[in-house]
Amino acid sequence: MKKLCLLLIFFTALNSVFAQSKKAKAKADKIIAANIQTHIQYLASDKLEGRRAGTPGEALAMEYISSMFAKYKLTEKGDSGYVQSFRINEGKEFNPPDNYLLVNGAKLEAGTDYYPLSFSANDSAKASVSPLLREEHQVWFWNVADLVDDNKKNPHFDIMNAVKDEARRDAAKGAKALIIYNSSSAADNILFDKTDSADAVAIPVVYLTENGVQKYFADQTDIYDIAMNVHLAVDNRIAHNVIGYLDFNAPTTIVIGAHYDHLGYGEDGNSLDGQGQIHNGADDNASGTAALIELGRLLYNTKDRSNNYLLIAFSGEELGLLGSKYWLQHPTVNVNMNYMINMDMVGRYDSSRKLSIGGYGTSPTWGEVFQTTTDKNLVVKFDSSGSGPSDHSSFYHDNVPVLFFFTNSHPDYHKATDDADKINYKGETEIIDYILKIIDSTNNKGKLSYLETKDQEMTSTKLPVTLGIMPDYAFSGTGLRVDAVSKGKTAEKTGLKAGDILLQLGDYKFTDIYSYMSALQHFKKGDRTTLQITRNDKPMSFDVQF
Repeated sequence: MKKLCLLLIFFTALNSVFAQSKKAKAKADKIIAANIQTHIQYLASDKLEGRRAGTPGEALAMEYISSMFAKYKLTEKGDSGYVQSFRINEGKEFNPPDNYLLVNGAKLEAGTDYYPLSFSANDSAKASVSPLLREEHQVWFWNVADLVDDNKKNPHFDIMNAVKDEARRDAAKGAKALIIYNSSSAADNILFDKTDSADAVAIPVVYLTENGVQKYFADQTDIYDIAMNVHLAVDNRIAHNVIGYLDFNAPTTIVIGAHYDHLGYGEDGNSLDGQGQIHNGADDNASGTAALIELGRLLYNTKDRSNNYLLIAFSGEELGLLGSKYWLQHPTVNVNMNYMINMDMVGRYDSSRKLSIGGYGTSPTWGEVFQTTTDKNLVVKFDSSGSGPSDHSSFYHDNVPVLFFFTNSHPDYHKATDDADKINYKGETEIIDYILKIIDSTNNKGKLSYLETKDQEMTSTKLPVTLGIMPDYAFSGTGLRVDAVSKGKTAEKTGLKAGDILLQLGDYKFTDIYSYMSALQHFKKGDRTTLQITRNDKPMSFDVQF
């Protein structure tokens, strides 16, 4: 009887401990949820105008994150306080309302119906003209069909040089502006090259797409009222990473990151619902930034002190992982990186879409960790790849094991409707708890070893074929620079290497990632073609089969 009483007392005490523990966790989670809601509601407010990298809205977000890092006693590890500044040089750009082309009062859509060429003068022109006539001080037209047909088998022919020469000649002869089009079915490769540093010609020069010709100039003998203006600006702005540090004098450091920049008003062409509206980016990625701030608060008092913790809020992610790449190339603190955790879009957890954890294959330790570290409140799916369109990819390619937390895409992705009222704050709180469990489970495992994974090409666009390369989004020259080559893919079989600059596939030249993807649209699996590249400034050619 005495033993029974002792057992009852023991189990009663045990239940009391469990109840208190459960109550304490509920209270802690309530604080986390309230904090992330406060962070997201500010970061995703209209006041910040979409946090486009290098804008006043991004600066407000930078100041907010810095103030939170200071509040939670993280050590400043930027170049100036918590901040590391870096320059975004996106070359030339054309944006409405400074650029327009009106035909009989109808406004053509830039990029779809026409686009200015990068060597155009910044000027306007107005006239009533026929495409078949060339009168002094009028707008002239030039059909490049014969030029394209005559030179389509000449590998040394550069149509952009030919177009520049024609524009100079026409300006000297009295043309007020030049409109170029192509009635041939052959590709002409006349592109807007934002990296073009050539001197501008004396007149505005625009290119009409096939769509623009068919829609607005169907009758070449007709007279058209034309009004146009070209204004090319050099987009050169300063963005900011925000960096805080928890130093426990440990031999290794865990990097925890999230990007805080977003799309602004859609000026960079990466919005899925056009320009003009504020894209608040509550899920993408105010949610990850809020989680980063909270992890800073929680880890300040952690018992898991076998690692230091470096927290980085990256900018420039939406323009191609610019902030994370810049930090790796210009680190603000010398640390022995153990692994990196990246949180990008962690605010819309739904059990039907699940929580994705990428990077599972980047260290053999992750399999061991996830066998014992689970969360009954989260439905999780794993992805082995260390690459992807977010900042963990930069660290993975620097031979650092990574984990990427992501609650998957939704109809508001890259749209102005990604707002704070749609965030699942309870779900995000659970994800933060889960990340803390993972950190705890690795506390005594030392430095994790790194593994290469089978990677997917980083692009959000559905393409019929790919080469299997990771583009260097920070490259500002002409063409597409290869950041890494995926194992077993076409690029590796072809012989491509990191650092190669891709310039042309078959008949299709490209100047950047976007025109590269446009070129890929012309091919299908099984097609053979020729790839032109430069390697260490030396031109090279490869036969490719997709």
